[in-house]
Amino acid sequence: MFTSSDKDLLKSKGISELQVEEQLNRFKTGFPFLKISAPATKERGVLCLTESEADRYLHVWDNYLQQDRKIVKFVPASGAASRMFKNLFEFLDAPYTEPTTDFEKKFFDSISRFAFYNDLNQVCLNKQGKDIPALIAEGAYKTIVSNLLQKEGLNYGSLPKGLLKFHSYPSGARTAMEEHLVEGALYAANRSGHVNIHFTVSGEHKELFSQLVAEKQPVYAKLQGVTFNIGFSEQKSSTDTIAADMNNEPFRDNGKLLFRPGGHGALIENLNDIDADIIFVKNIDNVVPDHFKDETIRYKKVLGGVLVTLQQQISAYVNRLETGDYTMDYLREIITFLQQRLFIKNPDTKHLEDSDLVLYLLNKLRRPIRVCGMVRNEGEPGGGPFLAYNPDGTISLQILESSQINMDDPEAKAAFESSAFFNPVDLVCGVKNHKREKFDLTKFVDPNTGFISFKSKNGKELKALELPGLWNGAMSDWNTVFVEVPAATFNPVKTVNDLLRKQHQ
Repeated sequence: MFTSSDKDLLKSKGISELQVEEQLNRFKTGFPFLKISAPATKERGVLCLTESEADRYLHVWDNYLQQDRKIVKFVPASGAASRMFKNLFEFLDAPYTEPTTDFEKKFFDSISRFAFYNDLNQVCLNKQGKDIPALIAEGAYKTIVSNLLQKEGLNYGSLPKGLLKFHSYPSGARTAMEEHLVEGALYAANRSGHVNIHFTVSGEHKELFSQLVAEKQPVYAKLQGVTFNIGFSEQKSSTDTIAADMNNEPFRDNGKLLFRPGGHGALIENLNDIDADIIFVKNIDNVVPDHFKDETIRYKKVLGGVLVTLQQQISAYVNRLETGDYTMDYLREIITFLQQRLFIKNPDTKHLEDSDLVLYLLNKLRRPIRVCGMVRNEGEPGGGPFLAYNPDGTISLQILESSQINMDDPEAKAAFESSAFFNPVDLVCGVKNHKREKFDLTKFVDPNTGFISFKSKNGKELKALELPGLWNGAMSDWNTVFVEVPAATFNPVKTVNDLLRKQHQ
């Protein structure tokens, strides 16, 4: 099946022939849909804290920061911002020359409110000898948009979100990446004042990120009174997946096998490479200006406190089970913990012999753990928290996307759409065991939770294979806890006009 040049390509990417054959087989067999037991709710799986309970967990986290532990803030930042400007690209291609849609009108009516306005204005002056108001007065709207998006201007249409100016301050504008530096300093600085932040970036933009860090890191270190340790990594080429044609045969572009990035689920490898006790995960575009940060910082600490509390209890249980010093009452206590705190259900537990029961309990306890913030569902597209069936027959908490659900099944569709909560990607991860040994995170992925999408290349249709999502199937076999967080902590920037919302002004 593979030519010598194919094999050379596989070797250069660190991908085996067996992996490719397994991926091609996936195109033929597809992925099984997941079975939902029920949406996670306040009564069943989502921890809704009172203010006093939140204060208690916040105090736990502040105490944890005084210990000799390594905390890392992990930010996926490789995606290009092109989709953020989809409406403006469409405007450039439209037959009309003046703002026509509501989106276009809002963009130009409020253009001076964007943090990148001064930069864009300078480009217009340099290229056309006219400022933005003058160009608008003469109807040169597309010139302004071109200066914003195209390579000859600010190139915002090709840059990643992390390098775009999001917010304005009297001292100047901040990029999304800079806001993550400030945010990290406010909840992840340890006793020595060290703040560890890791960005996953694309190879083509790594140098730009490095330059911005070199320029801005000293500024924010002085402002926050901390020392930053900032790292970068790229999605590994070994996590790329082969594309297939409509007959499920390898797709070739000019005779060469075509591989595509495997999606954000590939980043489980990057996460696994990080040496840390606790890792916070948050998307690059979910940041706010300083005057809106208080609620975000508070609940980041609360999530951290919930995680630390659970880790301490799990460590105590594992240590006791490993020594063999336990009673049946103690085993029942652990079962209750699994059922009522981690929401792991196993109808066969009561049928297990004592020795098998202990092995089962250890298997469920000796796993990475994540505490995930969840906001009330207000119609945002995306996944949410559910109780779902696992391959071993147990039921546990999972973050599911619509692609994992059989929407042709009315019952499954109704269960998915009835979820009262939405996943804002706000995770705190415990990636070491009770002995502070690192888990191998790649061993806790459910390979059956990927999905197939349809794309095109040079006008030819193809099938693309998406790996299990980072917070979906890639963390499927983790212990999971959901905590309700305020909607004020979720402020993504999906389109450029989202930057006009009050939370970004």
